[in-house]
Amino acid sequence: YNALFCKSTCLFVYWGTTSAAASFLCACLYVLIWHRKGKRLWFLLCKKASSNTEKNYEAMIVSYGSLAPKRYMYSEVMKITSYHNDQLGKGGYGVVFKGRLHDDRLVAVKCLHDCKGNGDEFVNEVMSIGRTSHVNVVSLFGFCLEGSKRALIYEYMPNGSLDRYIYSENPKEILGWERLYTIAIGIARGLEYLHHSCNTRIIHFDIKPQNILLDKDFSPKIADFGLAKLCHTMESKLSMTGARGTIGFIAPEVHSRTFGVVSTKSDVYSYGMMLLEMVGGRRNVKSIVAKSSEEYFPDWIYDHFAQDDGLQACEVIGEIEEIAKKMTLIGLWCVQILPAYRPTITKVLEMFERSSDDMDMPPKQNFSGLPESSAHNMDVQSSSSTRSEEISLVN
Repeated sequence: YNALFCKSTCLFVYWGTTSAAASFLCACLYVLIWHRKGKRLWFLLCKKASSNTEKNYEAMIVSYGSLAPKRYMYSEVMKITSYHNDQLGKGGYGVVFKGRLHDDRLVAVKCLHDCKGNGDEFVNEVMSIGRTSHVNVVSLFGFCLEGSKRALIYEYMPNGSLDRYIYSENPKEILGWERLYTIAIGIARGLEYLHHSCNTRIIHFDIKPQNILLDKDFSPKIADFGLAKLCHTMESKLSMTGARGTIGFIAPEVHSRTFGVVSTKSDVYSYGMMLLEMVGGRRNVKSIVAKSSEEYFPDWIYDHFAQDDGLQACEVIGEIEEIAKKMTLIGLWCVQILPAYRPTITKVLEMFERSSDDMDMPPKQNFSGLPESSAHNMDVQSSSSTRSEEISLVN
């Protein structure tokens, strides 16, 4: 009897253990199957969302019909650039390669890094520059939008960007004051076209020497519209999220609405800062005098210019004095802290037609605190701000 009882007990324990193990195994299989299904479902949902997003972008890009630049397959882009054989430059956005189209036109191909986001900046650039046609705005020949592969095909600018000349050791010897003056006027004409002559008004938001390209004749062309904002000419407001631009060139109102509304005059501020850099041959956030406490260039140039020694400090003498004086005065008017006191870009072009003796000295600004507050208090890109603000456009 005892032996039979022990045997029955062992069988009960054995079958109980086996049953528990089987139940556990089934549960694991159940979880694994549903996990894989869940991952597959999530993958399909993401793929569908990505596909829908790409379709939306495609619809946006082709919505302006004959103005749409040509679309290329990524395999064609590789052939155009000889499989990325000649690199012109690179940055956080991606890499620029030299290429050649089938009709032998030289091009610069900006290949963006694999885009895991929604690609708003890419489409924004295609939409913005695709609407333009001006001698002082770079031409977009085509684009590639193939999944995460995105590229922009521009006309080739053999003399590169303006910054490589004005920040060199002897910038005036390379370009000359007359050519610098012509370049400054050309940039202003390009901006006037964007602000007032397009079917859709465009605010660039990133005017700086790096985004001014020079063709074979050193004629300037405004480039890089990734941060630009569009607004129909009849509209008075547009929605913009966060701040955008490059520290040192961003207008005060872009990162703090206490200074005023964001408008086309925000580009005028950036343009004025660039003018001052062209005159001084240095970056505006770097001290020109090693022992000076004035580290911000507009403060330095204003004080020296007001004392009639600013042009000598910038190595300006003789016949070119009128050119340098006019560029400096216009630059100082353009970088007024309050937008209401800045000229429009149309007014800037009128000022270039006048003599410097007919221009008043602009009021002194308190520039010194702006670079630090810009660097610490604002997000330079538009992607991470959590609130959207209505920004008035003023003429």
